[in-house]
Amino acid sequence: MIVMINGAFGSGKTSAAHKLNSLMPNSMIFDPEEVGYMLRNVIVDDVKLEHEKTDDFQDLELWKVLTVQVAREIKQKYGKHLIVPMTIYKIEPFEYIHRGLREIDSELFHFTLMTSMDTLHERLLKRGDTPGGWTFRQGEKCAEAFHGSRFEEYVMTDSLTTGDVVDHILSRLINENTVYKGAK
Repeated sequence: MIVMINGAFGSGKTSAAHKLNSLMPNSMIFDPEEVGYMLRNVIVDDVKLEHEKTDDFQDLELWKVLTVQVAREIKQKYGKHLIVPMTIYKIEPFEYIHRGLREIDSELFHFTLMTSMDTLHERLLKRGDTPGGWTFRQGEKCAEAFHGSRFEEYVMTDSLTTGDVVDHILSRLINENTVYKGAK
């Protein structure tokens, strides 16, 4: 099984992923941001294609390709359920990764954690992000882009704790008769 937890920076996806990992047997976290950080260090600006010269590694063609390939290799090598926290709102890379993960494991679930902009800004400030900075700007882009059926199941997190979010995700996994078999 693969569980994608999508959402803007500050929506709670990483916290939810870690809590879910502690409760879901035979699971591990695979964070595609780590692939992006590696690519950012390897592919310098003078090597990038013109459309890749942005402040977002999701614009690197190799990011989406390697995200799927690394997920495939991890799944085959270690046989674990993957929990994939990521902020991915751009349609083309989202569809590529979603399709690729479904090819790896047909039991793919995708949750998009949503918040009001006020809550999102409060959370970003609480963790020390700079108002008007990159994560704030990305949050606004995500809020607009996440509306649409491709992002599947929405979880409004404004008034939810991390535990509430994870309980919602677990109840969906159990209700879908997945291979989820209980708590660790």
